[in-house]
Amino acid sequence: MKLENLRIIVDERERKSGIPDLLKSVGLNLEMKTLPIGDYIVAPETVVERKSIRDLMSSVFDGRLFDQCSRLKEHFEFPIVLMEGNVDEIEEITENPMIFYGALSTVALDFKIPIIPTPSAMHTAKLLVSMCSRSDSVKGPYLKKIKKSNDLEKQQLSSLCSLPGIGEKFAVRMLQKFGTPLKVYTATTSELAKIRRAGRCKSQK
Repeated sequence: MKLENLRIIVDERERKSGIPDLLKSVGLNLEMKTLPIGDYIVAPETVVERKSIRDLMSSVFDGRLFDQCSRLKEHFEFPIVLMEGNVDEIEEITENPMIFYGALSTVALDFKIPIIPTPSAMHTAKLLVSMCSRSDSVKGPYLKKIKKSNDLEKQQLSSLCSLPGIGEKFAVRMLQKFGTPLKVYTATTSELAKIRRAGRCKSQK
């Protein structure tokens, strides 16, 4: 798969990390935005929150981490926390690492958010490229399977999929229910929640 065909949305505040430059250097298409939550949107339903070891520890002890996790789960179906740096620093920074590990356990077990460690920005960039490649290979065939699809329908689905946390399957269900993207945009939160729950029930049968 050609990397120039892949796209990732990057939070503007990530520029100083050097990771956007690394992604550009391998040919990935970047769209820089100020994101309200998360740092990298690698697929419509997948967001990555990147934290250095020190930033992650700081967010644990000042209470930000759990609030961020709640917001990630609220807006995206598949959030990921990426922990970047040397994990040996954990023992050096805090006198009670068990508090930190307890918080990570809560993120993984209670919030159901995976935590992926990377040793450096270079490895983080490689992981993000891998995620983009995987998400593209998964979503590509799905749109081709939509029955009786036409150019207008694909445009409508593309519009819906540009919304945070909306994947193709959910977009198709919304379009079938409401008929047009405009009616989706004006739907109530409870109406949208019913569609999402119905889809999950079908997938579990």
